[in-house]
Amino acid sequence: MLLRTDFLLRDDVVFLNHGSFGACPRVILDEQRRWIDRLEHQPVLFFRQLTGLMRTAREAMADYIGARPEDLVFVTNSTFGVNVAAHAFGEMLTTGDEVLTTDHEYGACDRAWSQYCTAKGIRYIRAEIPFPAPHSDEIADIIWKKVTPLTKVLFVSHITSPTAIRLPIEELCKRARAGGIKTVIDGSHAPGHIPLDLSTLQADIYTANCHKWMCTPKGSAFLWITPELKNSIPPLVVSWGDVIPTHGDGAFVDEHEYLGTRDVSPFLTVPFAISWMKDQDWPSVQQNARYLASEAMKGLMSIPGIQAIRVNGQDPLLQMTTVLLPERTDTDHMKEWLYTEQAIEVVVHRWLGRPILRCSTHAHTSASDIERLVQAVQTYLQ
Repeated sequence: MLLRTDFLLRDDVVFLNHGSFGACPRVILDEQRRWIDRLEHQPVLFFRQLTGLMRTAREAMADYIGARPEDLVFVTNSTFGVNVAAHAFGEMLTTGDEVLTTDHEYGACDRAWSQYCTAKGIRYIRAEIPFPAPHSDEIADIIWKKVTPLTKVLFVSHITSPTAIRLPIEELCKRARAGGIKTVIDGSHAPGHIPLDLSTLQADIYTANCHKWMCTPKGSAFLWITPELKNSIPPLVVSWGDVIPTHGDGAFVDEHEYLGTRDVSPFLTVPFAISWMKDQDWPSVQQNARYLASEAMKGLMSIPGIQAIRVNGQDPLLQMTTVLLPERTDTDHMKEWLYTEQAIEVVVHRWLGRPILRCSTHAHTSASDIERLVQAVQTYLQ
């Protein structure tokens, strides 16, 4: 059974913000240290062997998400992966074409799409998801009503970062495939958190972080592109490509994997992390974290003025609870007060003008952490 002491988290802080950057266990950091040491013992030999090492890591990642290793590459984070897609479609689309998204997307990725589209005269359309968010089928319809004959790309999150709403991407990818629309999915919060099988999803591009819910070292993520499209997507950074070929996995991996000298230890740690998750009985870890997220929702909802961000309450699959705070809430002051006065690290911000609190639970979370949060929020709002 995993304990808080298995992580390096400070004892004096109630850490309820795993969703932002994750938290890496000691044993996985030890594994990363072994890779760093191996590199430094003989750097030239290490880089000669790197293509085979990366292939092994990609095989483990591919097996975990239902993909082929030659269809994915490691990237430092999903924002990088989204930029690859936005840059590529910015070049492929023409003036007047449309990219459809929602108004709940992660700010950095939304900004990337907006800049690439603006530069090329492409219309960037945001479907508005109301608060509280309706049922999944209604969300799908809200988004789909924005589709026009000019819609060429649909960009949405699997789980929205600012609001922690699981979007109906299965249905959206199905509709898009039938309508000839390419899909780009930001799955930052999916691996290790909710079921993910790219072999059945019908997405065209999927990028996601491993360093959040899979607990790998910071700077480990992947970019997957469907075989029919991958060779049409140029690299964001041009390096050696097939001049220094990878382990026989084709042009896509050749162009996107090797970016010169960088820290590859987070990627090479992924197989160990996946094995570690199995050893920890990951479904049990998830079940307990989901229970604590549900308890957080119940406790916060008992406070007058707080309401769920979804009409049907806590999503049973998520380890993130998000609530709408009273309109009068000064979110900057509340966040500062919770941290400096109560030693609670949690997301409190405004999104689309609404005050929001987002609480994340994981293996290091305890029932007392949730109690501390509920008591502190109640004290602050009274």
